[in-house]
Amino acid sequence: MYLLGYDVGSSSVKVALVEAESGRTIKVVKAPTQEMEISAPEASWAEQAPEAWWQYACEATKALLQTSRIDPARIQAIGISYQMHGLVVVDQNQEVIRPSIIWCDSRAVEIGQEAFETIGAEQCLSCLLNSPGNFTASKLKWVKDNEPEAYAKIHKIMLPGDFMAMKMTGTICTTISGLSEGIFWDFQENELSEEVLSHFGFSKELFPEVKDTFSTQGVLHESAAAELGLEAGIPVTYRAGDQPNNALSLNVLNPGEVAATGGTSGVVYGVVDKPVYDPKSRVNGFAHVNYTQNNTRIGVLLCINGAGIQNSWMKQIAGAELSYEAVNELAAQVAIGADGVVVLPYGNGAERVLENRQIGAQISGLNFNRHDRSHLFRAALEGVAFAFVHGIKILKDMGLDVGVMRVGNDNLFQSVIFAETIATLADCQIQVVETTGAVGAAKASGVAVGAYASPEAAMQNISVLKTIEPQADKVPYEAAYARWVVQLERSLT
Repeated sequence: MYLLGYDVGSSSVKVALVEAESGRTIKVVKAPTQEMEISAPEASWAEQAPEAWWQYACEATKALLQTSRIDPARIQAIGISYQMHGLVVVDQNQEVIRPSIIWCDSRAVEIGQEAFETIGAEQCLSCLLNSPGNFTASKLKWVKDNEPEAYAKIHKIMLPGDFMAMKMTGTICTTISGLSEGIFWDFQENELSEEVLSHFGFSKELFPEVKDTFSTQGVLHESAAAELGLEAGIPVTYRAGDQPNNALSLNVLNPGEVAATGGTSGVVYGVVDKPVYDPKSRVNGFAHVNYTQNNTRIGVLLCINGAGIQNSWMKQIAGAELSYEAVNELAAQVAIGADGVVVLPYGNGAERVLENRQIGAQISGLNFNRHDRSHLFRAALEGVAFAFVHGIKILKDMGLDVGVMRVGNDNLFQSVIFAETIATLADCQIQVVETTGAVGAAKASGVAVGAYASPEAAMQNISVLKTIEPQADKVPYEAAYARWVVQLERSLT
C-alpha cells in the first residue's frame, strides 16, 4: 500500500509518496522549481490564483509517478496540508470567483481589530482563543464590504486545503481545525461562532460541511484523476493547515511537545491540553489535528511572517549567483552580532507578534568601510533567529515549556548560525528530523484507511538526524540580541 501527501504552500506545491508498511519515503517532488508568484495589487495585499495550486499539484504528481514508476493503482489514500488562513470563494459551479487572499495579506487588519473591540476582548479570547485579527473571517468581511458583486456570487467559502480537496473529489467540506484557524469556531460552544457570524453578517449557508480531520472526506473523481495521472476512487482522508500538519509530521501531538519551521514564514507551535490565549493575541491558539471535544489538543502558534522570505530576498539582492550553502559559509566568516549590523525581518505584512503592526524590514548599523555582503547575510539570519527568540519569550510567559524543539531538516534550520542562535538564547535543545509536510500528510492519510492505528502510530518511525545544543558561551549572543531588541523597540515607538 502506498500513500500520497500534498503540501500546498505559497512558494510551491510538494507531493510525497510513502510506503505505508515501512513508513519509507519513496519520492518527494515539488512544482514549480522557482517560487510561485504572489500578486500584490495594492500595498500590503497578497493574492494567489487557486487554479495555479491545482496546476502545480498536477505537474508534481505526474513527475513523481514518472520518476518513481509506482503503479497508481497501489495508492490507497491521499492527505493534504495547506497554507493557513487563506480565503477561497467559489460559486455554485465550484468555479473560483476571485483570487485567494492568502495568509500574509494585511488588508483586513482594521476589520479584525474593530470586531475585537466590538465583540469584546474577553469574549473573543475565551471563545475564539484569538482576536479576529487578520484571519480568514476578517478577509471575507473585506470582500463583503469592498466587492459586493463577488460576495453575492459566493456559494461556499473555503480554506486553501478545502479547495484542493474539492478539486480532487467534487465534495466541499472542511474541518474544525480549519474553521478554528479562520476564527470561525467557538471553543466554548463547540460550533460555528454565532458572535462572529452575527457581527460580520455571514450566513451559515456559506460554510461547508464539517468532517473529521482523519476521515474519508471524498474520493478522487475521474476528471481530477486524469489530470493528476492517478486512478479514480482514491479516498482523500486527511487535511490540515501547514503548521498543525508540520507538528504532526514531527510527532508533536501531545501536551508539552513543540515543533518549529523556518520556511517563508517562521513558526513555533506548541501543544497544550486546554484552551489558552495571549491577552494581546500576539500568538494564537487553534484546534490541533487530533482535537476533539473529549481530547482537547490546542496548538499555540507563534508566527513570524518575515522569515525565509527575508533570507531569500537577501540572497537575491546580494548573492543571486550563490547557493544557500555558499551564503551560509560567507555568513559564518563573520563574528556573532555581524559587527553591529542589525536586521529586523518584518517585511512581509502585518505581524501578529507585533500586535498586527506593519513596521517593514529594516537594516541598521551599516558602515560602508567595514561591512560587505557577508555581514548582511549573517545579520539577516540572526535577525530572523532573534525574532523567533522574541516570540518564544511570549510562549514561555504563557506557561509553555520550550525545552526541546523538533524541526524538519530543511529551510532555515539547515543554517548552523540560525539554529545555534535560537538554541542558545532560548536555552532549548533543537532536534532535527528528516521529514516534510507532504510526507506527514501522506502518513496521516493512512490512519482512516487502517494502515495505522492512530496518528501517533503513523509518526512513530521518525528519526532524529542531529541535535543542536545551546552554546556554552552565551555572552556574545545575548549582546547581539540586546542590540536587536533596542532597534525593534525604537521601530515600535
